[in-house]
Amino acid sequence: NFFGMGVSGGEEGALWGPSLMPGGSRDAYKEVESIMKAVAAKAEEDNEPCVTYVGPGGSGHYVKMVHNGIEYGDMQLIAEAYDLLKQALGLSAQQFHEIFAEWNKGELSSFLIEVTANVFKKVDEESGKPLVDVILDKAGQKGTGKWMSINALDLGSAIPTITAAVDGRILSSQKEERVNAAAILTGPKKEYKGGSAQQLIDAVRDALYASKICSYAQGMSLLKKASEEYNYNLDLGTIAKIWRAGCIIRARFLNDITSAYNRNRELPNLLVDGEFQKAINARQESWRFVIKCAVEMGIPMPSMSASLAYYDSYRSERLPANLIQAQRDFFGAHTFERIDKPGIFHADWEEK
Repeated sequence: NFFGMGVSGGEEGALWGPSLMPGGSRDAYKEVESIMKAVAAKAEEDNEPCVTYVGPGGSGHYVKMVHNGIEYGDMQLIAEAYDLLKQALGLSAQQFHEIFAEWNKGELSSFLIEVTANVFKKVDEESGKPLVDVILDKAGQKGTGKWMSINALDLGSAIPTITAAVDGRILSSQKEERVNAAAILTGPKKEYKGGSAQQLIDAVRDALYASKICSYAQGMSLLKKASEEYNYNLDLGTIAKIWRAGCIIRARFLNDITSAYNRNRELPNLLVDGEFQKAINARQESWRFVIKCAVEMGIPMPSMSASLAYYDSYRSERLPANLIQAQRDFFGAHTFERIDKPGIFHADWEEK
């Protein structure tokens, strides 16, 4: 039997145990289950190994791809939070270290927030400056985020936060073009006028968490759609559970995701879970304030803006797609449905 497996954990995972996402024959998994459980990282909360039988075929690798796409979203959202605070308040690396270290004690507690706090402590031996300040602003990528975006389009599942993160890396790689454009394209003055520094820091924290919820909601929705399309029969709550240790996106709030799917295995979207509703409702005012500040200062926040647009679209009972359908029927006779009676209709749009 051939048996595929997604593995996440980086260098530390190789030494101390990764999160394992095996997929293939269930019988084959039983043959290696004890080895997998011994190798896998153990969750801090209950010491459970971060491995489970994911599903048939290539489901393990698919889940790993989605993990990586969520990772893209997480990293981009953190970078956008940093960028706004840096440009609006002129914070030092030491101040950022203290902010992210504090955030890591609460709802944002995660490996990536911890890593970010530590990044700001590192001093470059050559220049004596914070190392992060001398790193070129060109982000690389291996392609898994792109794969996820392509597959989401194929399955008709919206993941705008993650796709914006992929686009963000592409735009970052166009350094020479951006330098030239900066010299000729105008924008607003980058001056923060929204209140105290602490008010903005607190608002960015709220916006980051709300955006993170949306990003994970998109990833889990894609897993649900793929499970139905490819007959993977994925257990989304258990998948969130095996991401609690060893992997790059390990975070405290994965326990909340597992709890949400334990409450309702058929949950259509994390946003409609009661606990996540409360979390976003309590933060949406700060979230909108942050996006407004960024727009007023001309600071790009593609993933955070995409998260808010996703949230507002998902909660909209009526969207302007009626106009799109009218346009499609006008030029291509693609037909439309009506709100007042069933059926498929076509209009003569150019009556004389």
